[in-house]
Amino acid sequence: MTTYGFPPLEDITGARQELTVVLPVRLQRAPNWPEGPFPFELGNRRTDAQTRSTYFAPASARALYGAPGRPRRWHLPTDVKHDGLHLLGMELLRAATARNPEHALAVLHFSVQRPLLPVLRALAGRRPNSADEPLTGPFDPAGLLAGIADVRDPDAPFAIARPYTIAFMTPTAQHSPALRSGPEGALPATADRWLWQLASRSAPEDFPLPPETADEQLKDAARISADWSALVLRQGAAFLGHRADTGAGDFFEFGALHSRTVYLDALLLGSLQRDHIDELTDELSEVFNSSQLARRVAALERNIAVFRSTYWRQHLTAHGAANDLLLAFQHQHRLPARFNEILAEAADYSRLIQTQESQQISGALGVLTIVGLPLGTALSILQVLGDDSLAHLLIALGLSAAATAAALTTRYGRLVLSSLRGGEGKT
Repeated sequence: MTTYGFPPLEDITGARQELTVVLPVRLQRAPNWPEGPFPFELGNRRTDAQTRSTYFAPASARALYGAPGRPRRWHLPTDVKHDGLHLLGMELLRAATARNPEHALAVLHFSVQRPLLPVLRALAGRRPNSADEPLTGPFDPAGLLAGIADVRDPDAPFAIARPYTIAFMTPTAQHSPALRSGPEGALPATADRWLWQLASRSAPEDFPLPPETADEQLKDAARISADWSALVLRQGAAFLGHRADTGAGDFFEFGALHSRTVYLDALLLGSLQRDHIDELTDELSEVFNSSQLARRVAALERNIAVFRSTYWRQHLTAHGAANDLLLAFQHQHRLPARFNEILAEAADYSRLIQTQESQQISGALGVLTIVGLPLGTALSILQVLGDDSLAHLLIALGLSAAATAAALTTRYGRLVLSSLRGGEGKT
């Protein structure tokens, strides 16, 4: 299939092609790697943790880079080339959750010297031929992370069943479907179609975008500037240039740097949020699987509070593009709506616990009243009469017990016993 006589995107190699692959792993130990994110360099700019922390709000920076003495991010430069791919380096981000303290995210940074879309399609599992799988041979994560982390089971939930990809591609002067008609000209419709294919990791034969819904599917494309756009979908994100890349010294060098660093970090924070919300959702579904309902709800409320104070951010920085990317990721995974549902459901469970505890307290007070009133009355009468006879005392105790038993058979007594039984096995 061609577009206005132009080869399909599957056959096109851009002027500049960068690829970042994010996949979940199980961290076995802290790696003996340099601490912090991968410090890509451009001129005199070095994107280490200190530099990036000035870009992000402090709470977001702590979630992404850790704190002094408590690292949560490591990097390792590499130089491995194979089949048109060049592995520049790796990162590990500790992403521990309450139930999975070993959870982490591995990040692989590639440059691509062959058509980019087939690589993305293979990573998405759209090619049946296993020989086309990029993460094999020298790029096999199991080998790259041996002794440090285990790659997760491929039967993991859909959101993380396949690696998340972030693609960056700039066109040459011959790639007219991606180019503006001039410095301030409009974008052709094909530009967003290319952007969609890169973000969705699909060719038209994989997923023909319905023309009736195309505008709705593409409306969330972020116009970072006149030079380039971004699109964030559930399984991938893409950045596409809209003017010809002139090579060394071009602005797109800075754009590629941003896509690998601060924009990557915005999407990583979204991944952390998604994983924690998935876990909180699982906790909610299991609340009634335990006899210790009050304890489970208290633990759930604590985990929600920790997540809210540590990870739940919708504003990262004063720079708008990173915020837009995070919001787009959250929108794709319905994170704000899901978190609001979690808060509402947890509040319902908390009210249920409070109601049960109130019923138990009322029941306990009722028992004290039923038991104590006859006994107290009998002892008071003996005291007033000055009767110290042991036999009379035993008779009084027997009569008070009989009165208590009789009271428990009344409607009020049965209600008291019922309120006490209602809490058994749940708190």
